[in-house]
Amino acid sequence: MPLLLRNIMLRADRPIAWLEQLQPIMLLAIRLYIGWIFIRSGLTKIDDWGTTLALFHDEYQVPLLPPALAAVMGAAGELLLAPLLVLGFASRFAALGLFIVNAMAVLSYPALFQFDCPAAIQSHFCWGTLILVVALFGPGAISADAHFRKMLRA
Repeated sequence: MPLLLRNIMLRADRPIAWLEQLQPIMLLAIRLYIGWIFIRSGLTKIDDWGTTLALFHDEYQVPLLPPALAAVMGAAGELLLAPLLVLGFASRFAALGLFIVNAMAVLSYPALFQFDCPAAIQSHFCWGTLILVVALFGPGAISADAHFRKMLRA
């Protein structure tokens, strides 16, 4: 390897190592943000169940499921999987489950694509991307999963 390239790579190691120290904090922030979004959504659903059922019956077009079952599964998915994600417990399972909930929300409400303000659909795409980060890279060192993994190795 040429000396100049070697020197550049060695000098880049320090800032890269510093950035890698921030990964657990970033993954925690992602989990807290996504968890907050989905917990809040689930609480809104159960807060006014009549309106939720009406929306699932009249507005949302969930494929293959009756509206009442889709409403229960949506609320349950949000309220059960999001806390797991926040705690970092069964994180990849929770992330994949929330990814499906998010995808169903997008697929079952085609009006999202028709709004003059694209922020609604862009939010779902952003959430989906962040959820996939946790699914692919794991919850990070600040998580119940990491804690239990350490206990198992000891």
